[in-house]
Amino acid sequence: MTSHPSKVKLVGLSGVLLLMVNYAFGQSIKHEPIIPNLPTTATFSPSTVPPNGDVNPYGVAFIPHNFRAGGTVHPGDIIVSNFNDSNNTQGTGTTIVTITPDAETSAFFQGQPGLGLTTALGVVRRGFVFVGSLPTTDGSCATIGQTSLLIIDRNGNGVATLTDASLLNGPWDLTIQDQGELAQVFVSNVLSGTVTRIDLRIPQHGNPIVEKMTQIASGYGHACNAAAVVVGPTGLAYDAAKNILYVASTSDNEIFAVPHARKTKGDEGTGSLIYKDDVHLHGPLALALDPNGDLITANGDAINPDPSQPSELVEFTVAGQFVGQFSVGPSSGAAFGLAVEVSGNTERFTAVDDETNVLDIWDLH
Repeated sequence: MTSHPSKVKLVGLSGVLLLMVNYAFGQSIKHEPIIPNLPTTATFSPSTVPPNGDVNPYGVAFIPHNFRAGGTVHPGDIIVSNFNDSNNTQGTGTTIVTITPDAETSAFFQGQPGLGLTTALGVVRRGFVFVGSLPTTDGSCATIGQTSLLIIDRNGNGVATLTDASLLNGPWDLTIQDQGELAQVFVSNVLSGTVTRIDLRIPQHGNPIVEKMTQIASGYGHACNAAAVVVGPTGLAYDAAKNILYVASTSDNEIFAVPHARKTKGDEGTGSLIYKDDVHLHGPLALALDPNGDLITANGDAINPDPSQPSELVEFTVAGQFVGQFSVGPSSGAAFGLAVEVSGNTERFTAVDDETNVLDIWDLH
């Protein structure tokens, strides 16, 4: 077990997935698989480029329906983090953009130069956004600097920076179990091949307080990569009903299930291998839980590439059965962040195309 609450550093001012259970006349709504039913053309495809010109969108998250009012983002908005600056240098993007329900884009957060904001992007309903930072000076793995997890308030102001040399070693993706005053943030660490759970208390008034950080999974492959800067564990999806954390391990080209994720006090290793498919997996990155119980991942093509299957989104069951695939674009390496939201009888599914710097949004009925 690795648990170091005393090592957390808070420096003031410097994946997510929203699932809602819906019922109609006492009956749960039947959800069909998402990927096989995606129309060829998205409902909206707004730009993710903010005024400073940042490119290479990575993380995607919905602002939940019960998000605290009074900020510059609102329920139904989508936020997107950028990994590259306007010169397209990896690991130097500093912005998060907001995309409204009708696909208008604006800047939400502008950080200090050289942050390199990752796919680790999530929201808690008490009014805070979490985003990972993996900075480089020239876009190469050799120049990666101090990594961290930033906490941003609902007005786009940084309120804290979490750092820990072992437990936050390259926050690459995250997912959140949001319980209001208490929350668990699960973070994949691309530089160490581990997953950390951050247990938080979020008071009604005030900033989030870290109560404990615990390494709950390890042993995933991780390495420098010329195309992607670095590869390792990326996408995380948490099934609260089963208390299972699913992990997309890019370097291993496999998907794992970590048991007892919310309560475990120790390291569960890699967990159980649930999906290995060299035909359809090509370096899985972001991961989302389909409302029907399937998993959806985005192939980054840095591992096991197949030119005939570029930038594929792949859906599969937790029992390891392939369901369907969909390409977000004709070029390899365009897929990364994705997210899904359910509201009433409508599902909204989103996925970035970081080749063209847009967010594709599908409204499914």
